[in-house]
Amino acid sequence: VQLQASGGGTVQPGASLRLSCVASGRTFSSYSMGWFRQAPGKEREFVAALSFSGVPAYYADSVKGRFTISRDNVKSTVYLQMNSLKPEDTAVYYCAGRSSSSATNRRVGYDYWGQGTQVTVSS
Repeated sequence: VQLQASGGGTVQPGASLRLSCVASGRTFSSYSMGWFRQAPGKEREFVAALSFSGVPAYYADSVKGRFTISRDNVKSTVYLQMNSLKPEDTAVYYCAGRSSSSATNRRVGYDYWGQGTQVTVSS
């Protein structure tokens, strides 16, 4: 499966962004999906994940209550709604897919990765 992420940009603290990740190539509805991010000089870290059925969703503690992951299996797209953005959310955001019914927060658990989209939060 090929993944194409988009929606990044530069925003001020407190603003919102919605990232999208479109999948192609195989049956999207059978894949669990995740979002990860990587800030300069840091390891890629888990942000959010969603099972193939849409429930449950998992979040990193740092984004819980501010970010929401969702999916539209008809459009083969997974979204990451990011609200109340903070400067520490600045990173390249990657979507990832795995051929399993259950989601995971482990980076090594994902088989496919998108190219990344830059999110910069700065005043």
